[in-house]
Amino acid sequence: MSDSGDLWPVDDWDETAEPIEEVESHRGAFGDYGGESGGLIERTFREKIILVGVTLDGDDEETHAMLDELALLVDTAGADAVERVHQRRTSLDPATYIGKGKVQEIKELAEAIDCDTVVFDDELSPGQQFNLEKILGRTALDRTAVILDIFAQNASTLEGKAQVELAQLRYRLPRLRGSGRKLSQQGGGIGTRGPGETQLEVDRRRLVRRVHKLEADLRNVQAHRVTQSKQRSRTRNRAVAFVGYTNAGKSSLLNRLTDADVLVEDRLFATLDATTRRLPLAGGETVFATDTVGFIRKLPHQLVTAFKTTLDVVRDADLLIHVVDGNGPDPIASMDAVRDVLAEIGAEDVPELLVFNKSDQGDGALALAERYEGSVAASAVSGHNIELLLETVGDRLRSMTELAEFLIPWDRGDVLASVHREGQVLSESPEESGMRLKARLEPASIGALRDYLIHHDSGSDAPAEETAPS
Repeated sequence: MSDSGDLWPVDDWDETAEPIEEVESHRGAFGDYGGESGGLIERTFREKIILVGVTLDGDDEETHAMLDELALLVDTAGADAVERVHQRRTSLDPATYIGKGKVQEIKELAEAIDCDTVVFDDELSPGQQFNLEKILGRTALDRTAVILDIFAQNASTLEGKAQVELAQLRYRLPRLRGSGRKLSQQGGGIGTRGPGETQLEVDRRRLVRRVHKLEADLRNVQAHRVTQSKQRSRTRNRAVAFVGYTNAGKSSLLNRLTDADVLVEDRLFATLDATTRRLPLAGGETVFATDTVGFIRKLPHQLVTAFKTTLDVVRDADLLIHVVDGNGPDPIASMDAVRDVLAEIGAEDVPELLVFNKSDQGDGALALAERYEGSVAASAVSGHNIELLLETVGDRLRSMTELAEFLIPWDRGDVLASVHREGQVLSESPEESGMRLKARLEPASIGALRDYLIHHDSGSDAPAEETAPS
């Protein structure tokens, strides 16, 4: 860095360079201005936060809506959003994101209200974050950091904690800051003199080792999940996965349907760990129902990658129950955000059933259900339309199979075992010549058992997938 006090050039940012001139530290969360907790958001007290949003060739209303959501995220992380700054730009400043003049304006505002941290609604590059903190004299965070901090607070299982830690390390690695030669390891003797290895290099190597360890652990977890999936597939029970925007009521709905006793709280990302329960349907079938982590707009890519093992259950499901807060501020945008994440994890082609939850809180859910054919408006709290939801799930799953009746001779136990293995047996009745049974199977399986087929019902009156209005 030059003696002139210029900002770090974005393209020439050297993490091993000499440290900047020491600045008086301000209480805060992370980086050179961090507090004592070591977290991204300080929790020894409730920080005062300034929120910053930028509109680029878009709608100011959308930016303000995103800032509203960011304020909820900050509150969930344990801090208070006390001021907002909105700026319209034609392009982002590569050095400071919002331009040096605007940064100076925010600095004066932060000093006037004794703000602890400034949070930006979009992800900052390491160079931008460094330059902002240098000018502001306090912590500068982005939306990604806040979401990661919430996930770290809420992770409870070993797998969840490992996934969150991996995402945090991937976020922090390019943001490591060295202390120049001051912390270099000096050697003694011929061939060992010189600056040696800087503390930054030591920290980076340690974090990389930890990342590799976590990745290996999660690969083992994934292998275990694959084994579990194979065991479940042998039962031929269908699998459904609850997906949706965070705080849409997925866990509440699973609890209502299965008595799963999953944690339910009125806050963002209350549930991170996948929970699977057996769900009996109205037609007598039993399916596996899994609650998954909630999605959000601008969900950090680090989290999507780290939670791959958890989200695999979504991609492998036979049906996605897409839960939407029917009375939320912008249900259509939340639906689009969920579908974007589903596409990112390769689950965009899995059949989807829209469920507009919270019908007890207003007319929004009912109006949306009328708008989207094949969807259901329901309430996990009051139980409104829960039976209809179960019937709809059963109809959608049954539309993927066909009902057949077989008479299998007593000496063909292998065939009887095959029907149990490949289909869902609904009834069995012993007869003199063999076992008569009704089952739902894939068309290909029915074809392979045609020698024992008595009756085959290939028709289906199941509802079509919901479609958006024209």
